[in-house]
Amino acid sequence: MNPLFTQKIELQLPDSDIIYYPNFLSAAEAHHYFKVFKETTPWQQDDITIFGKTHPQPRLTALFGENSKPYSYSNITMHPHEFTTELLELRNKLQREIGIHFTSCLLNLYRDGKDSNGWHADDEKALGKNPAIASISLGQERYFHLKHKLKKDLKQKLLLEHGSLLLMKGETQHCWYHQIPKTARPIQERINITFRVIK
Repeated sequence: MNPLFTQKIELQLPDSDIIYYPNFLSAAEAHHYFKVFKETTPWQQDDITIFGKTHPQPRLTALFGENSKPYSYSNITMHPHEFTTELLELRNKLQREIGIHFTSCLLNLYRDGKDSNGWHADDEKALGKNPAIASISLGQERYFHLKHKLKKDLKQKLLLEHGSLLLMKGETQHCWYHQIPKTARPIQERINITFRVIK
């Protein structure tokens, strides 16, 4: 058992089940995985259509899975590559620590502060009711914003650190939006790996 992993922060937000683990990976593990994923992932940049306008998605992505099930969001349909050794290591660690068997994962590469992920919820039908989303962050720290879908005054901001895990479960995706906003600061690259179960 990794003694660092016992550090966990439960976000006390209504209509949610969100836990943040700042040290899910050791610094050495996080550096290793960042380098491997940066250099070996078949990154792609899809066009995304929002409000009738199409433009390049402001980050690079890649989908991996244990089955051939595609994943669709924002008029993009992605077909999975087979899990790599490193992704299986992370998936197995997640299964040991939190007891969930994830079937696929979406990798995002944020190249600089202009790359972002706008307000959304991971509530696609393929993820089923009350989906569990486990997001591992590598590289540059970025702020993660949350806002309640109905109660406009309910907002939260969290700094996602190198080697951290953010676990969202329960009714979180039904009741909350989240985003990684742009920043004007000169910053380095960030990779995040979001594990999910595609039904």
